[in-house]
Amino acid sequence: MTIHHILKNNSVLNTFIKEIRDHIIQKDTMRFRRNIERIGEILSYELSKELDYHKEETKTVLGVKENNIMNNDLVICSILRAGLPLHQGILNYFDGAENAFISAYRHHPNNDTEFEIKVDYFAAPSLKDKTLIIADPMLATGKSMVTVYEAIKKFGAPKKIHIISVIGSIDGVHFIKKYFPENTHLWIADIDPVLNNNGYIVPGLGDAGDLSYGIKL
Repeated sequence: MTIHHILKNNSVLNTFIKEIRDHIIQKDTMRFRRNIERIGEILSYELSKELDYHKEETKTVLGVKENNIMNNDLVICSILRAGLPLHQGILNYFDGAENAFISAYRHHPNNDTEFEIKVDYFAAPSLKDKTLIIADPMLATGKSMVTVYEAIKKFGAPKKIHIISVIGSIDGVHFIKKYFPENTHLWIADIDPVLNNNGYIVPGLGDAGDLSYGIKL
């Protein structure tokens, strides 16, 4: 797996990451969602440099210009519900992409820190020979990402896989590397050093789904 840690280089991304982490600013749910969306746009721009292109001629009023145009074989698959603002940011840049959605959540059968990942819903076009982009803002333990991949690959093998995340843990990044194909690319804004006993990223930012759409039962 190739890891692209985008925040290693300073850019306007620094501002958006600072704001989604700030426990005061993130109380503005509309601003939080919009910042996640903008981060998705930045990561999509970086990802676009690794996609396949072909040549097309464009006729202007004065002549013809040959351009390198991105191949339109993308499927964006977001993990519900936290992935929705990120999905929109990616779709803003890849507006010709097909779309897929999958649910994944932590199930605590014993009401303790131990959990398993449940997948209850998946809607997608065929993934066979497509370029698959999996979007999830938080890459904590990596278990959700791996469980989702195991569920969706039954519906056709994509030719390439890209993962887009906003914030991850070192442990989560190392975990998914063991399960995804070697030519997978991970595009992640920032990577934090610690997971706590509950499997949450520290310092992280909290629950991205709750911050976007409100606290769930």
